[in-house]
Amino acid sequence: MRIAVLRETAAGETRVALTPETARKFIALGAAVAVESGAGLAASIADAAYAEAGAEVASAAKAVKGADIVLGVQAPDPAALVGANPGTWVAATFDPFGNPGRVDAYAKAGLEALAMELMPRITRAQSMDVLSSQSNLAGYKAVIAAADTYGRAFPMMMTAAGTVQAARVFVMGVGVAGLQAIATARRLGAQVSATDVRSATKEQIASLGAKPVFVETVAGIEGEGSGGYATEMSEEYQQAQAELVSGHIAKQDIVITTALIPGRAAPRLVSDAQIASMKPGSVIYDLAVAQGGNVEGSVADRVIERHGVKIVGYANTPATLAADASALFARNLFNFLSAFWDKDAGKPVLDEEIGDAIRLTRDGSIVHPRLHA
Repeated sequence: MRIAVLRETAAGETRVALTPETARKFIALGAAVAVESGAGLAASIADAAYAEAGAEVASAAKAVKGADIVLGVQAPDPAALVGANPGTWVAATFDPFGNPGRVDAYAKAGLEALAMELMPRITRAQSMDVLSSQSNLAGYKAVIAAADTYGRAFPMMMTAAGTVQAARVFVMGVGVAGLQAIATARRLGAQVSATDVRSATKEQIASLGAKPVFVETVAGIEGEGSGGYATEMSEEYQQAQAELVSGHIAKQDIVITTALIPGRAAPRLVSDAQIASMKPGSVIYDLAVAQGGNVEGSVADRVIERHGVKIVGYANTPATLAADASALFARNLFNFLSAFWDKDAGKPVLDEEIGDAIRLTRDGSIVHPRLHA
């Protein structure tokens, strides 16, 4: 069983799908591990560290030759996998709904595409969930980036020259990223409030010391929604939420938006009129900017100023924390493959529940039910 890892080629991608730690663990399972030279440099991992862990460090063509499994952060171009064994597994993120052409190419190449972002939100798969691990870091980074852009201090400060008031931070969307954003803003001393369409998040918000801001007149989602994600709400709820948020957002210094719906464009949460109601010098960080944005006018990797408010958002927020993001992503991949490792077969054997949930292509065909017309 040969596992190969190539250097990421997507613009701005600094992460790597294997660390020396996980290389050692795969080798302990009996696998041979090969890494393209330079694959970990952007994540502060030298080739020598992989070699010391027992991995082969080679050119891309040599690393992938004879591979049975290829690991990636973002799925590599199938053309880069020429020389891998027929039916090779590729475990990475694929963006299958936003990039169907990539899925078609994998099917035509006879590769088995395993989309890690489709990992089901079930208890036994938590340690394999790349979206959660990366969103956790993204929520932290959103607050740090907003604090850096904001021209004032976060905590209340009592000085001989007078009092500096605590920044008011409003988090919109309380999934993994939102909860981490709340916790980080609280640690920095801000006065934090948060909202979500899922009523179950009220207790989570309050448990972190933040103020829940919720529509009370129209029913939202009870519980966690499908797969732990929010779903699109009724027009009545959206209108009531917009009115509530409009009154609240005008008083905020920092707004962090985190709302995403899998397979859909990001919902619009903040309008131009709401931006105009905020105080000059306020900051909005749009974590959904790469999927169309929660904020009107946000542009990936640029600081946009509208009505005196700065709007920030990285296209790939986890990639700005390359070392930690790579370590967590690599562990997710190891936890996934090792959980299904068959010692007798010397390779992983997937079950139906998780295998069918993440498998996009097999034996030259697209097999995922959500990708069939």
